[in-house]
Amino acid sequence: KNDYYATDPKAIKLLIEKESFSNNIWECAVGEGHLAEYLINDGYNVKCTDIVDRGFNNTEVLDFLTYNQTWNGDIITNPPYRYALDFVKKSIDIIPNGNKVAMFLKLTFLEGKTRRKFFDEYPPKIIYVCSGRIDCAKNGDFKAMKDGGGTALAYAWYVWEKGFKGDSIVKWIN
Repeated sequence: KNDYYATDPKAIKLLIEKESFSNNIWECAVGEGHLAEYLINDGYNVKCTDIVDRGFNNTEVLDFLTYNQTWNGDIITNPPYRYALDFVKKSIDIIPNGNKVAMFLKLTFLEGKTRRKFFDEYPPKIIYVCSGRIDCAKNGDFKAMKDGGGTALAYAWYVWEKGFKGDSIVKWIN
């Protein structure tokens, strides 16, 4: 429902092992908190919002795409895929230069003429390709996903640093 696919927390662990972020993180599609909980336990100050409340600790119900203020921190999330480009654009727009946006997206996010134009203007600084599959469970039901054989989709962490110009680096994790 609402294009909700929960991310296996090992995805955020892999990212945090490779990339540094500011202490203030906004998880703007928090769902049931699979990414946010790890970040909180790792000592980050995490703002948790989602378009609906799925019961995670102190989640503020907020439509991220209509948010019209700035955010003094970094943004890390697995956005609803159909709105992924909109989430990336909004995130880059509302953070200060030098801050980061990290989105857990399908590897196929690299495709498409519209996204190509966006990448030309806003290249990711680094893309961490998951060489092993990481589950994103429909409606947060990891058991059903595992019982069904897991995922056939390839994912990556796309990391933008606002103001970065240059060629993207591609690395592999897990």
